[in-house]
Amino acid sequence: MTLLTTDPAVLVLEDGTRHPGRAYGARGTTLGEVVFATGMTGYQETLTDPSYAGQIVLQTAPHIGNTGMNAEDPESRRIWVSGYIVRDPSRVVSNWRADESLDDALITDGIVGISGIDTRSVTRHIRSAGSMRGGIFSGDAASLSPAEQLRIVQAAPEMSGQNLSAAVSVGSAEVTAATAERIGNLAVLDLGVKQATIDNLAARGFEVHVLPQDVTIDQIRAIDPVAVFYSNGPGDPAASGDHVELLRGVLDDGLPFFGICFGNQLLGRALGLGTYKLPFGHRGINQPVLDKTTGRVEITAHNHGFAVDAPLEGAFDSPNGYGRVEVSHVGLNDNVVEGLRALDIPAFSVQYHPEAAAGPHDANYLFDRFADLVRDHLGKKDANAQA
Repeated sequence: MTLLTTDPAVLVLEDGTRHPGRAYGARGTTLGEVVFATGMTGYQETLTDPSYAGQIVLQTAPHIGNTGMNAEDPESRRIWVSGYIVRDPSRVVSNWRADESLDDALITDGIVGISGIDTRSVTRHIRSAGSMRGGIFSGDAASLSPAEQLRIVQAAPEMSGQNLSAAVSVGSAEVTAATAERIGNLAVLDLGVKQATIDNLAARGFEVHVLPQDVTIDQIRAIDPVAVFYSNGPGDPAASGDHVELLRGVLDDGLPFFGICFGNQLLGRALGLGTYKLPFGHRGINQPVLDKTTGRVEITAHNHGFAVDAPLEGAFDSPNGYGRVEVSHVGLNDNVVEGLRALDIPAFSVQYHPEAAAGPHDANYLFDRFADLVRDHLGKKDANAQA
């Protein structure tokens, strides 16, 4: 049983809005961009998603923590959110798979949280004003003056312009063997990759080489990959110029490419497109997306605050000389670009999460599409070699 504290805490937004509540998780001060996630389940996957680094996550579902935390569902090696906001923490952990309470897990990883506030009100405010910097103050920091707390929040860095890849990437290469008929080595640039993504790629026959975010094109070539994959991750794609140049090297080598989330934004920039910050982003497991290739509408899992700027209709020429490109997927709530497909080179990407951890599995076919693309490319390569 979790004993809910009466220790005071306060959420302070950069516009001066204040929400007093109760301390939850670790005590202290934490700063970050305040965003809301609309999933009613899957909080463990949300917390351990590296894409949330630098962000204070607000759960719109009012009751959080009833299934505890377990050792099987984490998407990475730790909790990555900068802070956590919930309305009603569960007093009881009531799932047979649970190893500990959510409160204990937050304390173990040093995550400062707050509970007992009107999360609906905060969500409505962010939807109107946009995502903004915020801070949670508890313990000794709760007694700071409102003016001092606001000064601390307003001095924190904004998400725009931040490159956070080094904070979440592996320090050295890690290899996961293929669990289906082997296709070949896959180079995965770890910008915050989730475990479910690695598992899905291995299940399609790839020997998955997860590489640090500062890897060079020569180091990628050294593993003799059949393709390259860019993962999800936190930060502003406009601040990741090195990753864009690396991707251009991959495309110049003619290697098949698949990118998810941050990888979609970086493919867009490699092709010569711009990116921009969304007012409050997409974060949840119920986002409708149109696959323009099939005309099928998918319910998908999202976690992104930036998007690619591209024309939604028809093919267009890549400004960087990679041939024709089209927008392959579109978000139906707001017409945001949710996927890109290069028509003259073997490269495509999606802005959302086909690994669906947590979330619906409507888009899981994209891993099959990638495997088919690589097999087709290898077949053409063999045919050309024999000719």
